[in-house]
Amino acid sequence: MYKFVRLDDYQTMQPILLSFCQERQIFGTILLAEEGINGTVVGSRQDLGELLTFLKTDSRLSDLEHKESYSEDIPFHRMKVKLKKEIVTMGQPNIKPSHRTGIRIQPKQWNEIISDPDVILIDARNEYEFQVGSFKDAISPGTTNFREFPDFVNNNLEGQKTKKIAMFCTGGIRCEKASTYMLEQGFEEVYQLNGGILKYLEEIEQDESLWEGECFVFDSRISVDRQL
Repeated sequence: MYKFVRLDDYQTMQPILLSFCQERQIFGTILLAEEGINGTVVGSRQDLGELLTFLKTDSRLSDLEHKESYSEDIPFHRMKVKLKKEIVTMGQPNIKPSHRTGIRIQPKQWNEIISDPDVILIDARNEYEFQVGSFKDAISPGTTNFREFPDFVNNNLEGQKTKKIAMFCTGGIRCEKASTYMLEQGFEEVYQLNGGILKYLEEIEQDESLWEGECFVFDSRISVDRQL
């Protein structure tokens, strides 16, 4: 789950969120920054439902969206709530996804977008994640971390600013900043997969899916297949 929204009181939110999760045997990591919230957690259906309800009582997070996947084992072993400068680190402090992002494309419309031969399809993740699985014909930026994405854009896409650009990442958060950055650089038509790969796999039947391979995740499972 994540949301870009100004949280001036993010520091005071930390102990409250940590205590709430610890009381309910919820494990994982939540990042808090002035620019928003980003987290991946594991717990029972009831406990996670209570956490989402609790978060949404804050009017700034009332429309918080989340993705779900399943694990027989607990992939996290403790609960952390960290204070950060950015909820996803790009190293571009002037980029504000809460103000403007690319056009969000729902999973059910994604196949149509990326099947257009005029669309340049970019995997906003790093090279290791790309090798685990990606969409057919997607371009890998060849990065090792997200801080390198602006250099990829500047070095490889300078002459493509009038082209249609479609981007995707694991849960959608990196595309928020990537699309904002590209718009700031003068790209005219930028699309992003809303909810990321995980939401696509959650909603699209396997016989209709254009996904190839598995999706890398940031816990002990390493990756999830098309059935999540």
